[in-house]
Amino acid sequence: MSAHSEHDAHGFHGPKAWLASLAAGAALGILLALLVPARYEPDHAPTNHATTPAHEEPARNATGEPHGEADDLPDPVTIVWGGDEALAVHPRFSEGAAQGEEPRDASEPNHADDDHADGHDDHGPAPTIPLWLCAPFALLLLSIALMPFINERFWHKHFPDFAFGLAGITIAYYLLGYGAGDYHHGLSYGQYVMLHTGVEYYAFIALIGGLYVASGGVLIDVRGRGRPAVNTALLAVGAVLANVMGTTGASVLLIRPFMRINKGRLRPIHVVMFIFIVSNCGGCLTPIGDPPLYLGFLKGVPFSWTLLHLWPMWLACCGSLLAVFFAIDTWIDRTQRAANPDAVLAADEPLRVRLSGTSGMVCLGLIIAGVFIDPMLKALFEVEGVPVGPTFQILVATAAYFLANREIHLANEFTFFPVKEVGLLFVGIFATMAPALGYLAAHGHALGLTSPTAFYFGTGGLSAVLDNAPTYLNFLQVAFGNTPINEGTVAAFLGGSEGVHLLTAISLGAVFFGAMTYIGNGPNFMVRAIAEASGLRMPSFFGYTARAALILLPVLAVMWLVFIR
Repeated sequence: MSAHSEHDAHGFHGPKAWLASLAAGAALGILLALLVPARYEPDHAPTNHATTPAHEEPARNATGEPHGEADDLPDPVTIVWGGDEALAVHPRFSEGAAQGEEPRDASEPNHADDDHADGHDDHGPAPTIPLWLCAPFALLLLSIALMPFINERFWHKHFPDFAFGLAGITIAYYLLGYGAGDYHHGLSYGQYVMLHTGVEYYAFIALIGGLYVASGGVLIDVRGRGRPAVNTALLAVGAVLANVMGTTGASVLLIRPFMRINKGRLRPIHVVMFIFIVSNCGGCLTPIGDPPLYLGFLKGVPFSWTLLHLWPMWLACCGSLLAVFFAIDTWIDRTQRAANPDAVLAADEPLRVRLSGTSGMVCLGLIIAGVFIDPMLKALFEVEGVPVGPTFQILVATAAYFLANREIHLANEFTFFPVKEVGLLFVGIFATMAPALGYLAAHGHALGLTSPTAFYFGTGGLSAVLDNAPTYLNFLQVAFGNTPINEGTVAAFLGGSEGVHLLTAISLGAVFFGAMTYIGNGPNFMVRAIAEASGLRMPSFFGYTARAALILLPVLAVMWLVFIR
């Protein structure tokens, strides 16, 4: 056994180290909660929902916090009375109302408070999220970016320790520091946020992991050589498939055959462009395509809205990136042929494609269908908050693994490491991201977001470093002002051209800018892990972001100039 192997075998790492890191982080979080107690908005004591008249409740902002002063509002509001309760209506809804849209009666059941990223129920004290509480998230981002430069071997072994340790700080502070308050849902603010975050993570890893495992049992056997035209066509197919099976499904299904046909000529830029096109920008045509759009669908955006309104942007963005990729791949091909023409010509052969793995394909379809289980249960039986769909996806993925042909697993070089890396790292990202999203929800109106340009770059800039799904929802709430997001208010919002323009800017910002960093969208890290597991040395965090700034950002600027400005 080599010294390296001995160190790996006997060093303190693995589950014991993860638990120790979590415990150390939790101890620090408890200490911080004692030394720097959490604060709540003054004069916002808990109210008794059962006895307080609805008409006495104050208007609330996007996080459910009561407004003490009129100038705290992001825009002036008009109170439209319905029954005994008031609904704060944003001026942007007036155009839709003028076209015959009736304002939604606020006395109808409304759970908008459950959908805010900070999880604040509007029948308890309004918490204050200090900026310093976002420090663990910033430290985790810096660790992801810098540690591979400082000591790559150490980071490769101990990145879960960083994730669990920083997550422990945030979780402990929320549970202890924000442990007070009489909320309608029966939990404290901190308990509610962490529970909500845990359910979101469970759903995230169930979908990501499920699609990864199921796709490992599907073999797209491509024989032949990758050439610029073939590679461009494959990425174009991926951009279409992303809208049918999601960016995650299309990414994990196509990345292996894409790398296989380019064996011997595969460069990191091939995979980077794959992430741009298939893992992100391709998925903006349907709510299935990308998680932010799916959240919009659940909130009341019509299923066909994205296809009807975003197809020109999808076509322009993906077409531009495909043209850039074709030019880059053509240069690579010519360089390779010039360097070794005999070897390249001898390797040329007709392209043949064969698909196998029936059980894997069936399981892929079932996992995608699992996305709709929870919304269906909510609509038909009013079952909410129980992750039935994600549990179903995990069970299907387990079956897919045991039913898969082992020869297909070998051909795909299937291992659990890529999904393990994503799962462990995103434990920290989801937990530490909660204060950042809460701070954004509370202070979003202070960012001066009033135009489609501001929403496009605001949503996009934060989607590059935060998970783009909750970022989309927070900026959508900022656009709605004091108005809760539901089917009726979405219809009124989209009844006017300004609402359509704003939702377009938010949607494109969330989907397109998710490709700017490895952590902007779930499939990004997954594809990187698969590529590195195959032996390809991928760019570092900064290296990838630099390529995105050089190639992707100009395309996104053109999208703004043509469609948003």
